[in-house]
Amino acid sequence: MGARMTDAPHPPLKLFNSLTRSLEIFEPVHPGEARVYSCGPTVYNFQHIGNMRAYVFADTLGRALTFKGYVLRHIINITDVGHLTSDSDAGDDKMEKAAASQGKTAWDIAAFYTAEFKRDLSWLNVRDPAKWTVATDYVPQMIDFAKSIADRHCYELDSGLYFDVSTVADYGRLARAVTDDGEGRIEEVEGKRHAADFAIWRKTPVGETRQMEWDSPWGRGAPGWHLECSVMGEAELGMPFDIHTGGIDHREIHHPNEIAQNQAYRGCGSLDCADHSGARIWMHNNFLIDRGGKMSKSTGEFLRLQLLVDRGYHPLAYRLMCLQAHYRSELEFSWEGLGAALTRLKRLLMAAAAVRDVDAAEPADRRLTDLLAKFNAAISEDLNTAVALTLLEEAAGMKKIDQEQKRATLAAMDAVLGLDLLTTQRADLRVRPKAATIAEGEIDAILTRRKEARAAKDFAASDALREELAAAGVEVMDGDPLGWDWRLDN
Repeated sequence: MGARMTDAPHPPLKLFNSLTRSLEIFEPVHPGEARVYSCGPTVYNFQHIGNMRAYVFADTLGRALTFKGYVLRHIINITDVGHLTSDSDAGDDKMEKAAASQGKTAWDIAAFYTAEFKRDLSWLNVRDPAKWTVATDYVPQMIDFAKSIADRHCYELDSGLYFDVSTVADYGRLARAVTDDGEGRIEEVEGKRHAADFAIWRKTPVGETRQMEWDSPWGRGAPGWHLECSVMGEAELGMPFDIHTGGIDHREIHHPNEIAQNQAYRGCGSLDCADHSGARIWMHNNFLIDRGGKMSKSTGEFLRLQLLVDRGYHPLAYRLMCLQAHYRSELEFSWEGLGAALTRLKRLLMAAAAVRDVDAAEPADRRLTDLLAKFNAAISEDLNTAVALTLLEEAAGMKKIDQEQKRATLAAMDAVLGLDLLTTQRADLRVRPKAATIAEGEIDAILTRRKEARAAKDFAASDALREELAAAGVEVMDGDPLGWDWRLDN
């Protein structure tokens, strides 16, 4: 049994609403429920670790809502059609382009990269949503949605059906980027009324055939990228729902266009009432940045989660790295920072190991209940995971305290942070780099000989064995209080 935090008094959960640029107390549309929609990936390639930060954030949000006692319904979409090669609504469809370049069908491309994405999520201990919504499963609903708003808000050109942004109030308020010339970063199409107008439906050009295309009142073609989220959010969560999440890049074009569609569908109300946007709260995580250029594709290494594993880092070290920064802050990536996060994770895991196999009991010790209250307050203040982590470490390091109560406390905190401390084994964190040439059995045998040499005070032999290991890429961690005897160099 874990700590029943829902039985204790809770400070109100305050979340930053990108639409109002302010902290707001979470008040669910449906009492006792939390309905959340997260923009998922376009499955034309592997996901960069910068993209994966959005799902660590969304998962942490969902865990926090559960921690606060709400019944969570979380939806993540899979974009397998409609997203163009530029987020500015220009270029070719990403899926069609990837299929052509790889000599496969768009459907095969989508299936492969969806599976890779879901594997990465499992590595990061991101929980499955209540439902995965796949864009191509909702095309009939997208056509119906477009038909319902077309007469008042759209116009047709040779290339497709376009949304007229002047027909809704406050277009672009989310981005705060509207000028006298409009957004000005959307595809230039001859005949568009305004620079910011965007495609609801794209007609297949005359003489061409797409792998993914459907009949519609505006001709055979495919839906625009923005349409899918409006349709799937309404279909699975109703409008308005509680929270819409995504990366900060979505705040500039994709989400303002989605909001405009939602306003049209719901009657064009002003965004002074957030309900008209389709969701009461819009939340965005900031970028993962690389000041040293280590994440650049020009280095020849596409920085996805598999590369971290190949270089000897457990994926949960990246999750912890994300939690160390507030989700609205930029997070700087470096291999050194990732290594420090791995060390921090190891220390937490070793501390938790001492209580892993004991029964849990409701925390009653004042020191533990105070820590839980502080943890609750940190999470309630717009998901302050950086502070929550330090409180988890403080609880893990407490001595001379009831072990059953300590286990329950760690379980309650880890249920929010998702580091899997009470089930991950010490050996799990020792990830073998892909380039390593020495077997673990050989390492252990040499270490045994080295310990014997040190016990016999034969330091020359001990140093020689250490050098032998170093030449094979093994760092011997003498004096490590955690007993992590070695690690393979990255």
